[in-house]
Amino acid sequence: MSDAYMGRILRVDLSHGTIIEEAVPDSVYENYLSGLGLAAYILFKEIPAGAHPLGPDNILGFISGLLTGTGSLFAGRWMVAGKSPLTGGWGDANCGGNLAPAIKRCGYDGIFFKGISEKPVYLYVDGGRFELRDASRVWGKDAVEAEKLLIEETGPRSRVALIGTAGERLSLISGICNDGGRIAARSGLGAVMGSKRLKAVVLNGAKRIPVSDRDAVKTLSRKCSAWVRTQLPLIPGFMMAYLGSFMRMLPVQMALNGMLYKMFLRKWGTGSMNQMSVEMGDAPIKNWLGSHIDFDMKKSITTDPDVFTRREIVKYHCYSCPLGCGGICSTKGKYAQSHKPEYESVLALGGLCMNNDVESIFYLNELLNRAGMDTISAGATVAFAIECYENGILTKQDTDGIELTWGNSQAIVELVRKMIKREGIGDTLADGSKKAAEKIGRGAPHHVVHAGGQEPAMHDGRNDPGYALHYSVEPAPGRHTIGSFMYYEMFQLWKVIKPLPRVWPLYMKGRKYIADEKKAIMSAACSKFMNVVNGAGLCLFGAFLGVKKIPTFDWLNAATGWNKTPEEYMDIGARIQTVKQMFNIKHGVNPKDYRVSKRTTGHPPLVEGANAERSVDIEIMMRNYWRQLDWDEETGIPTADCKARFDIETD
Repeated sequence: MSDAYMGRILRVDLSHGTIIEEAVPDSVYENYLSGLGLAAYILFKEIPAGAHPLGPDNILGFISGLLTGTGSLFAGRWMVAGKSPLTGGWGDANCGGNLAPAIKRCGYDGIFFKGISEKPVYLYVDGGRFELRDASRVWGKDAVEAEKLLIEETGPRSRVALIGTAGERLSLISGICNDGGRIAARSGLGAVMGSKRLKAVVLNGAKRIPVSDRDAVKTLSRKCSAWVRTQLPLIPGFMMAYLGSFMRMLPVQMALNGMLYKMFLRKWGTGSMNQMSVEMGDAPIKNWLGSHIDFDMKKSITTDPDVFTRREIVKYHCYSCPLGCGGICSTKGKYAQSHKPEYESVLALGGLCMNNDVESIFYLNELLNRAGMDTISAGATVAFAIECYENGILTKQDTDGIELTWGNSQAIVELVRKMIKREGIGDTLADGSKKAAEKIGRGAPHHVVHAGGQEPAMHDGRNDPGYALHYSVEPAPGRHTIGSFMYYEMFQLWKVIKPLPRVWPLYMKGRKYIADEKKAIMSAACSKFMNVVNGAGLCLFGAFLGVKKIPTFDWLNAATGWNKTPEEYMDIGARIQTVKQMFNIKHGVNPKDYRVSKRTTGHPPLVEGANAERSVDIEIMMRNYWRQLDWDEETGIPTADCKARFDIETD
């Protein structure tokens, strides 16, 4: 075994109640890192073609990153992966908190579950001891209540990942929670966990995590920490809207510097961009049919970042994070406290539904976190339902008497409650907008916004076409955490990989919409790099500071004892991306079917607002991207040469 990884995984067969340890060859880590790379390697080989996502053959993996526990900063992300019941292909989700180091301190790089238990259970791991325990006491409890009970039962050092009631009820937009309702939300993997009758994973280990050169890691981390601590005075929150308005009117685009965004995160968290994004056209409004004109400053003022920080009781940091963008807020109503709503939650439950009632956003955020339901997909599904109601596809009789009109916060709250409980119309909507449209019929599919079955995030590809591309080409579609043109600007990969295109501080906005080879190179680089980031267990927000300030490649070499170049790590990222794509091919996914809905790419274009008259040639962009990865540019299937280069065996 080398350093930085534990060299073992834990395998749990829930159908037979058996648990075994398994050694993982060093070559796997050198070719796939850990984290999602390790998961891709195992799941591609072992989940049989045609396996039902909610059946016993699906494998659900909880994995930690290669850099977690090594002293590297921002290395606190844990990941979960499996076949997605929402898209039918590769599924993964990512979360912060304190679970990631707990996996490795139990002696493993990942824990993989197959089969279905006869009754609700949870896995308890304490160092070298492990057992499946009865979970009847916590089944039916929300994620926050159940976590408290499990910690009381197993001890205060325990770290817990678990599903809420949405996962138990097999909602296809449910996720997996930890740390009091924080959620690995995407891909519907909470339903996979619920189908296995696995309520929780409880970890309580204390093993030492090996590091090749601790002094080198510490030196790199100290320098990184100094960059993070740099904080200049910033404008008040309400001025962010005017900044967004100013940027909207400029004929030029300013390349975003990650150091500036870092300062926003330290002051406000991800909500720093709420109003700014509405004004500049980054945030989709009114189910992607509206703009800042519909959700103007008088309405969006309730998303002012200061509105949320004024409620903040305490800030919190994920494991090994010097930034601390999270927070606990005081709320009114049923729940006295809640996690500070993230940007995605605020805009999905706010502007996308034309809802400017901040109290309802606080309440819905906590309600969905406790249920373990994805706020992005939930908000998008509500917006879809409102549009259907507006067009007469859904009637008051269909909605159980709820008057689903834009901005009706009481109706939105009631509908989300029904979705969580699977009551009435909520049962139809609990599996996301695409599945709901198929059940409703009567023209409902025309009003759905999705990519391969998953609702895209709250970043508009008509403002940054890179988002539209990654929504469409990633093996887990609809994701905002992999790439965009703005992300490429912040990663600054060209500073360590010289052939990559450089981005200048100012450029004409119209250049963003030219579907050329340079954009494809940039986008492919984002995918490769984020596979390295997710293999290392690093946080996207840390990566935004730029590759020279967040020394990802140097940390990996110092922690493992390897001597790989940045180019070699990017090749590993390309291998992981190809294996995930081959997973989809194996399971019958046509990559073309993941193309995001035409509405989101400006077909037809909006007639007013920040993104008026803008459209994205997504077909050309997809072909160019596939070609950059040596995948067939017409089909998105990796070529024989590509598979041979990465030694990927297929049946």
